Order: sequence, then C-alpha cells, then structure tokens
Amino acid sequence: MRTGPVLVYDGDCAFCTSSVAFIERHMRPRCSITPWQFADLRSLGTTQRRAEHELLWITPTGATYGGSQAVAKLLLRAGKGWAVLGALLTLPPLRWIARGVYRVVADNRDRMPGGTPACALPANRRPGQLPSD
Repeated sequence: MRTGPVLVYDGDCAFCTSSVAFIERHMRPRCSITPWQFADLRSLGTTQRRAEHELLWITPTGATYGGSQAVAKLLLRAGKGWAVLGALLTLPPLRWIARGVYRVVADNRDRMPGGTPACALPANRRPGQLPSD
C-alpha cells in the first residue's frame, strides 16, 4: 500500500508538464507526482481513459479525485495559503465554478501558455505514440 497520495498528469502535454513544474517549485506538496504514461494505472485503480481526460489525485486508500477536485486536494496537501484556496474549491458554489473553469482549461490546453498542438490530440494520435487498444 502507498504511504502518500499520487498526482497523475499528462506527461505528453507541455502545458500540463509546465504546470507540474510550477507545482513542484512553488507548492512543494507532500505527494508523488507522475505522468500517466509512466504510471501503473491499474495498481492505482484508474484507467488510461480517465488519466487522459483529467488530472488525478489518488489517495493511499484508492479514493480518486479528478479535475478541479484533484487540484483542490493538491492545494490542501501543499499547506500554507494554498490550503485555504484548496478548501474554498471544495465548497459550493466555488466547487461548481472550479469544475467549469477546469474543463475549459483542460479542453483548451493546446492554446494555454506552454501548450502545443499535440496537447489537443488524443494520446494515441500524438506524434511518436503507438495506437492504444
């Protein structure tokens, strides 16, 4: 059993990778951070399809939070002022707004700073990728 949470992100997406670099540099959350492409998704209790769709926060007990709620969990775990923001993102109506904002950003990550056209493609259609089953 894992001793800490795991943050799973899309390592082929330049925007996602840049975001994770910011997180590691400025937030220093107490968790493991791994791209889904190198994670044992089955042992984490999730699927490639879900990992392609959204950021995932997976607890040691196997609870999985996706999208904006994964961001909220990450912020809570980072402590300090970040935790206040994370707590706010778990409360309605901010939780609902965060869900919508997350979806807009995720669906347009190829247009975000650091994003590339490959970010808009499904994982199996990205340059250098093998088709998935």
